[in-house]
Amino acid sequence: MANRKTAVSPLRIGILGCAHIARQFARDVAPSADVKVVAVASRQLDTAAEFSKSFGVARHYGHYAALLSDVNVDAIYLPLPNSMHADWAIQAAEAGKHVLCEKPLSLGLVQAQRMFEAARSHKVMLLEAYPYYFQPQTAAMLDILRAGDIGAVRSVQASFGFTLSNPGNNIRLNPQLGGGALLDAGSYALSLIRLVMGCAPQRVHAEATWAETGVDISLMATLCYADGRRAQLSCAMDTAYQRIATIAGSLGVIQTEFQNHTASRVGDNAYGYIPSRLSVRRGTANSIPYEDVVCGSGSGFRFAAEAFAQVVRQRDFDAIERAAQASLDNAATLEAIGQSARLGQAVEVVYAGGLI
Repeated sequence: MANRKTAVSPLRIGILGCAHIARQFARDVAPSADVKVVAVASRQLDTAAEFSKSFGVARHYGHYAALLSDVNVDAIYLPLPNSMHADWAIQAAEAGKHVLCEKPLSLGLVQAQRMFEAARSHKVMLLEAYPYYFQPQTAAMLDILRAGDIGAVRSVQASFGFTLSNPGNNIRLNPQLGGGALLDAGSYALSLIRLVMGCAPQRVHAEATWAETGVDISLMATLCYADGRRAQLSCAMDTAYQRIATIAGSLGVIQTEFQNHTASRVGDNAYGYIPSRLSVRRGTANSIPYEDVVCGSGSGFRFAAEAFAQVVRQRDFDAIERAAQASLDNAATLEAIGQSARLGQAVEVVYAGGLI
């Protein structure tokens, strides 16, 4: 969070697109003193105008490129469909704008590499936005791991599933827009696995069920690491909502949800946010109870935007590079998982220059 002792100007953000997620973002960051949405763009000028009026945004444009030309915009929030991330992130970097990009960063490793190359070349910051990652609960989970409370991590199981709404015209079923359970939900589960494991797997083996449109409606994968550890990833768009992970260590176990947005109590939030569970068993015996860990709560959009504003303000390129490595690991792993599901066999996780 920003240092409140010194008054600083907020990071001026422009939003590319007016979809539901863009509206949630604008709504949730509005109270922040660290970031301010100052412009919005849509392919339809009237849509941008309505968004601007609804959320008190100063300027609106009828084309994404017009917003990138706005000299009073410091950074872009990029919530467009998955297939459009790479192109517009690169164009934003070329325009000198920092980029907070919705997950998944790209449709594959090569795209992700090009995006980071553009950001580095133009000396701007590119960050893949997983709102749960910036939740106080995630920080508490990492503190438990770093303290050695559960010993050495042996395995992780992470699952994210939900029931697909309006399947008739939902972009999640459109292969041309980067749809499918793996990219939409599995990317979240994989990001948590990468966060805990600290590296990409060496090999993956996945199986999927396919929708009529050709995208995966559900998928499960086993991830094998060079040091013998394993992880399991499950994602689906045809189940009841669940977003859960189990982290098994040599000396204990963590069970956690990884919600984007949280509240301190049920009914404590006007937007339906609810508490997120985190519990830890410190010990190896089944007679040892789990201890609940209570954490701060709030909108992951706001937490992510304020964290991004801080690294931009501090020009903390080292932090961005660490995040970039995780994003590249995830891009390579997602690509391998998708290949494995289509081929029906194990696939090595490969960078352009060779095995990880």
